Amino acid sequence: MNYSEIANGHTRLLPSKILRNLGISVIAFALGLASLIAPVQAQNKKSEINQKNANMSQTTAARQSGGQSAGKEAIRPFRVNFPEAKLVDLRRRIAATQWPEKETVNDSSQGVPLTTMQELARYWMTDYDWRKVEVKLNALPQFITNIDGLDIHFIHVRSKHPNALPLVITHGWPGSIIEQMKIIDPLINPAAHGGKAEDAFDVVIPSMPGYGFSGKPTSTGWGPERMARAWDVLMKRLGYTRYVAQGGDWGAFVVDQMGLQAPAGLLAIHTNMPATVPADVDKALLSGGPAPSGLSADEQRAFEQLVRTFKQVDYARLMASRPQTLYGIADSPVGLAAWLLDHNDADGQPAATVAAGLNRKSSITGELTRDEILDNITLYWLTNTGVSASRLYWEYKGGFFNTKGVSIPVAVSVFPGEQYEAPRSWTERAYPKLIYYNRLDKGGHFAAWEQPQIFAAELRAAFKSLR
Repeated sequence: MNYSEIANGHTRLLPSKILRNLGISVIAFALGLASLIAPVQAQNKKSEINQKNANMSQTTAARQSGGQSAGKEAIRPFRVNFPEAKLVDLRRRIAATQWPEKETVNDSSQGVPLTTMQELARYWMTDYDWRKVEVKLNALPQFITNIDGLDIHFIHVRSKHPNALPLVITHGWPGSIIEQMKIIDPLINPAAHGGKAEDAFDVVIPSMPGYGFSGKPTSTGWGPERMARAWDVLMKRLGYTRYVAQGGDWGAFVVDQMGLQAPAGLLAIHTNMPATVPADVDKALLSGGPAPSGLSADEQRAFEQLVRTFKQVDYARLMASRPQTLYGIADSPVGLAAWLLDHNDADGQPAATVAAGLNRKSSITGELTRDEILDNITLYWLTNTGVSASRLYWEYKGGFFNTKGVSIPVAVSVFPGEQYEAPRSWTERAYPKLIYYNRLDKGGHFAAWEQPQIFAAELRAAFKSLR
């Protein structure tokens, strides 16, 4: 029992008559009581302040560390350290999950199966350790800077090699900077990963607005076009006058927009989800009509893959139309986890690579593991970005896989598990300055996360001609 419990509880048992009989005046007692309470109140106030500081979002803490005198373009160091109370609350909420009944089918056609979610929830609640990924994150140089009125979080790792090529990499949904952590060392230190020193990169990995530790937009307008402009500001603020850019999933939209804007200093882009679909094919896909005549075997296969993909994007349609309605993913960890797991790749919905990763405890070759999947989901939970991240679908009003008109140099890697495998013929028409095209035999939609060594080797080869 602490002092405040004594002061607030036991005094009710001491009426004034007893006090007088004890020879203690009411005034003296009050003064004595005050002397007991004052330090307690001070300690409680201090605890409240400490708890308030601890509960501040990491973005807010970083913003304050810069100080007003640092200016709008200040770059402030950043560290991740969530209070233990947030992790205790996470486990409590998982334990309190109200589960639905089992699905009425024997596959995942109705969504993520009940047994899958219950097994993941049990591990998440009892065995998973968020602090391990905090250590990994804090081992990397992280920063916050304000661009166009919004705090942008980013990882920035410089190579020890003096002629390293600056590279900005953009993640997607339902990903985060967690996706790219495994490719950092192979990019900055290629000689240790099968490459050569002259293949090195300086690596910049921003958190998209509304994702992770970046600020959450409070007004509309933060779509891929605005991010593309912001990333150019970021690279120049870091002192880079020439650089390249890479993206997959939503990151592919961002780099396509960077290619359209073609800012001075942007040498080329690399995408692992290229937008290559010709206008007549795109029209047929949107109308549900048959494929245009005259397609090659590769083109016909890509058309069929896209037909399948468009049948599996209900999650995207909901986020594009009603993102604010997703209150459940801000209130329930299990609800958030199921939502982030229920997206598709070339092997179906939920994504087969992620589903396989849920059963993988470790991997010496870098394949996706259960802990890495939970690292990403837990980041969404602790930053409460399930809904804010979803709004990106609402913001974007353009097409998805249709050609955009990029005219700067472009490199393309085609992974077999992508939502469609872009034929070389379409790719050459979509990107007239194609400097690299390669089809891989392994890897999928989240290629950097799934096959980090292969992905890093692709980036080294893709940009080799620009060094």
